[in-house]
Amino acid sequence: MNEREKMLAGLPYDPRDKTLSQMRNQCRESLDILNATSQSDVKTRSTILKSLFGKNGKRLYIESSFKCDYGRNIEVGENFYANFNVVILDAAKVTIGKDCMIAPQVGIYTATHPICPEQRTSGIEYAKPITIGDNCWIGGMAVINPGVTLGDNVVVASGAVVTKSFGDNLVIGGNPAKVIKTIEVSSTS
Repeated sequence: MNEREKMLAGLPYDPRDKTLSQMRNQCRESLDILNATSQSDVKTRSTILKSLFGKNGKRLYIESSFKCDYGRNIEVGENFYANFNVVILDAAKVTIGKDCMIAPQVGIYTATHPICPEQRTSGIEYAKPITIGDNCWIGGMAVINPGVTLGDNVVVASGAVVTKSFGDNLVIGGNPAKVIKTIEVSSTS
């Protein structure tokens, strides 16, 4: 396996690999253009994001400044919005459902490192995918950690640190995040 295949498989990989470095540099060049493009130039911003992401819906808007590692490992559904200063480290796949909103300064991090100091200083890292369901709202300055899956209709409170997965129809918050309340979803016929 090459380093990219290892990265996407969740195996230890070397991020200094030439191909991975080139991919990150290409992504950063696209992000430089995106972040320098006027917020009012919605069409250009949308075109850049759609070429950057692996998959997306028609309605997609992200405020500047936006940062990610590769872009192509991010998939968002229809009607996606992210506010200022969102960071998505997408060494593994990040899947975000439809009708999702992300508040300012949210971090979504698939990248992680060994705990053992000798292994960590080697530079080797690994990544775990993140999945966020439909109709979720991630509050300002929240952090979603590697390997987390959130169900549909989840609200993550501002400042929450999400270290484990949660099901549908919940408000979660705190550090580490825990269930604050269940959301009663009304059915419409």
